[in-house]
Amino acid sequence: MKIRELIDTARIPGGDELRLYRRGDDFIIAIGGNELMNSRMSGSEEALAVMSCDRLRAPDSAHLLIGGYGMGFTLRAALAALGPKARITVAELVPAIIDWARGPMVELTSGCLEDPRVDLVVDDVAETIADGRARYDAILLDVDNGPDGLVREANDGLYSPAGLAAAQAALRPGGVLAIWSAAPDARFTRRLAAAGFRVDEVAVRARSNGKGARHVIWFAVAG
Repeated sequence: MKIRELIDTARIPGGDELRLYRRGDDFIIAIGGNELMNSRMSGSEEALAVMSCDRLRAPDSAHLLIGGYGMGFTLRAALAALGPKARITVAELVPAIIDWARGPMVELTSGCLEDPRVDLVVDDVAETIADGRARYDAILLDVDNGPDGLVREANDGLYSPAGLAAAQAALRPGGVLAIWSAAPDARFTRRLAAAGFRVDEVAVRARSNGKGARHVIWFAVAG
């Protein structure tokens, strides 16, 4: 049996402690007793990017905002799907996540943070959204376990009526708000519709081979 080795810890601003583990060739980011990310399970995070890009009007020149770097699966998939004139702003709250990407997980990162299309912002994605009126063609959020926040209570504000209104204001007409979740949430689906979005809820598998747990992505199109 492969031993799970603790590599580093990091405090989330306003939240608990993240722990980075390595088990053989795999990496795990955990909080408390919950495993948030595993390098073996990238399917739904990649789908968040690919399916969002499929919904863009002009993917070759689009400007995306990705909330939460994680292990970079969403960013790398978006870079592969977009053209050379596209731009991606990545907002990551925890500086250590980026340190891990450029340190122990550098082979997994594959240089995506150095891509000239990428602008990295170490900040709360809510602040980045608030500063970006009509700036983005898509906003991709994977900053927690979904609308029912696990990592940080302040994340709940992103999914509130006020948070959804801010996201809609930051999107260009026809822009896409895509939100990853570990589980369905019928109340949140209704909240998106009440905020004026056209909503498509899609179930995706955790693994890129189509296996694993079912996760959910909401694609909400601004009017």
